[in-house]
Amino acid sequence: MRRLPPLRALEAFVRVVRLGSARSAAHELGLSPSALSRRITNLEEFTGRKLFSRSGQTMKLTDEGRTFYDAVAPHLEALAAAVESQSENLQLMRLRLGVMPLFGSQRLFPKLPELRRLHPRLHLDIDTGPHLIDRVGDTLDAAITLTTEPDPSFHSLKFGQNTIHAICNKELAEELGPEPDQAALEEQTFLVHTDMMLSYEAWKKALGFERLNPAAVDHYDSGQLILEAAAQGLGIAIMHDDHMARNNDPRLAKLFDVQVESPYSYWFVCRPADLEARPVRIFHDWLVSANL
Repeated sequence: MRRLPPLRALEAFVRVVRLGSARSAAHELGLSPSALSRRITNLEEFTGRKLFSRSGQTMKLTDEGRTFYDAVAPHLEALAAAVESQSENLQLMRLRLGVMPLFGSQRLFPKLPELRRLHPRLHLDIDTGPHLIDRVGDTLDAAITLTTEPDPSFHSLKFGQNTIHAICNKELAEELGPEPDQAALEEQTFLVHTDMMLSYEAWKKALGFERLNPAAVDHYDSGQLILEAAAQGLGIAIMHDDHMARNNDPRLAKLFDVQVESPYSYWFVCRPADLEARPVRIFHDWLVSANL
């Protein structure tokens, strides 16, 4: 039998690559930075490859490291799945997950068949109710929510950065033109998500419309319904560009060719202690690699 690589060192290596941070990987594994570095060094000595370049506390993946990760990571996932399938404990694992509906329909659910293939015993109880973060650790094991930045007492994982756009149906966009003035906008109704009020203010400021006083501002607690309302001509939606792109609705168009950074991002949150629970850990690690 061939000599097995140091599995703990492999785990440390994969976590650094997936999280993009040695500090985050050390925190997740409950290691000191120096202990994590020693594990990586052991793996480099075993493979004879320089997997990371180091500068102070910073570790940057080398080309050799990327090649090694691409070759090894799929086999580690297969090994974890094989061991799981042969476990004596064949009971279902259940995760109580809070999800915002639009993220669920656009980004999570299209990927869930992949999670089911990898971990057939993991099942999700989905909750789309309000105040998700407040219920993590109580009625929820974890949540994917839209917020500015989670409380630092949580373990959190960020899903990219979003930009804000004004979105309406194509007929209204043609009527207003690509860059309507404030007077034209003040005759319109704006549609704003109740969990994204800062986005509306950020958009007005970036466009120079701080004193904009529209005919009305209608509030929705559903991103999907906001997009549908905009498509039906009920107003101008202030939403993330990603929402519109993933919705792929030919009835919708953007006003203003300007990208405004959103105060909000999607985050996965859970209590740090709950990462020790296998359903939470499996789902978290899958999220890191799933590129949602």
